[in-house]
Amino acid sequence: MTAYAIGDLQGCHAEFVELLERIDFDPGRDRLWLAGDLVNRGPESLACLREVQGLGDAALTVLGNHDLHLLAVARGGARLNRKDTLADILEAPDREALLDWLQSRPLLVRQTFAGQGETVMAHAGLLPQWSAEEALGLAREVEMRLTSESSGAFLEQMYGNEPSCWQASLDGIDRLRAIVNVLTRMRFIDADGCLDFSAKEGLDSAPAGFAPWFRYPRGDELRLVFGHWAALEGCVEGARVRAEALDTGCVWGGSLTALNLTTGERIGVPSRQRR
Repeated sequence: MTAYAIGDLQGCHAEFVELLERIDFDPGRDRLWLAGDLVNRGPESLACLREVQGLGDAALTVLGNHDLHLLAVARGGARLNRKDTLADILEAPDREALLDWLQSRPLLVRQTFAGQGETVMAHAGLLPQWSAEEALGLAREVEMRLTSESSGAFLEQMYGNEPSCWQASLDGIDRLRAIVNVLTRMRFIDADGCLDFSAKEGLDSAPAGFAPWFRYPRGDELRLVFGHWAALEGCVEGARVRAEALDTGCVWGGSLTALNLTTGERIGVPSRQRR
């Protein structure tokens, strides 16, 4: 068995299929970790959802901010944005089954790989203040709410930049929103673990007093696999933790990347998108 982690699909179904062929993926033998954002911005979000769901237990995906946006639009009363490409899902005959499946996905996964040690994947990354065990527990709080009878009310209140700083004493919707923001939206933070939501480009766009989350040291040897930040182009320059950036901007004309989680080898296919 070989396990691969793949960056943000964002509706790039043709590239996903090509990448699976390139790595000779066999769902009866191999496993996939998908870093979230299966949908939106690209041309075939519905096909991506169906493809990943169809892989069953061979594919493990975490929720990204675009996946949560789809759920918020479909089930939380949020509005579509001008650049969204989610209409094919919202109008699909199997819409509810796909949304049920997506809503039951985790926000964080953890496994130990031979020669690589303990590996955690979250869409955006992990606060340096959080241990793997703590992060799993916090992610589980959100996952339980997403699968509860009150999920619609949560999706209605999920959006927002406040609170921008994580504190263990947070409760209610503030606590859940802060967890979601760390795991699905984080890029730049300060030394206290406060998030900046304004800067979304490369490393040189960091606001004063902020740095990429992976430039803050941790007290462990955890390997952190993440997507979300296409402007990094797969590089984590100056990282002070073991970090692997997987979003190489397929939907923006870059490439789609798979990481062999045991050997560390990267395999990519070029984007077919024109931007």
